[in-house]
Amino acid sequence: MANPPTIRPLVVKITCGAEALERLNQGFTVAVIAVTAGAEVSVWLTGEATWMAVAGRAEELSLPHGAPLAGLRDALLAGATVTVCGQCAARRDLSPDDLLEGAVIRGAAAYVDEILRPDAQAIVY
Repeated sequence: MANPPTIRPLVVKITCGAEALERLNQGFTVAVIAVTAGAEVSVWLTGEATWMAVAGRAEELSLPHGAPLAGLRDALLAGATVTVCGQCAARRDLSPDDLLEGAVIRGAAAYVDEILRPDAQAIVY
C-alpha cells in the first residue's frame, strides 16, 4: 500500500482587490481549501488585496457564484497566517492597529524566507 502524499506548506500571494474580483476570490478560495485539507497556509496580501485585512472591506465586495469574501477571510484568519506587505501597508497609511486581529505586517524578506523553504509551494493570484 502506497504512502499518502505529503502535504506541503502553501504560500498564496494575492496581488489584486476589487479591480480583479474573480482573481481575488479565487486566491482566497484556494487558500481556504488548502487549510481545510490540512496544509500549513500562509497568505500574503499585497497591492489592493491589502484592504482585505481591514474590517468591513471584504464585506463590501460580492462576486456572483463566489463564496463570500468575508467568510473566506475569517476562515484564513482562523486557520492560516495572514500577512500584509509592509510597503503596501505604508502606501495606504495602514498600521497594525488598522488590521483585523490575526493579520500582521511584514516585509519582503519574510516572504522570500517562506517561499524559499525547500518544501514550500508558492502561488500568486
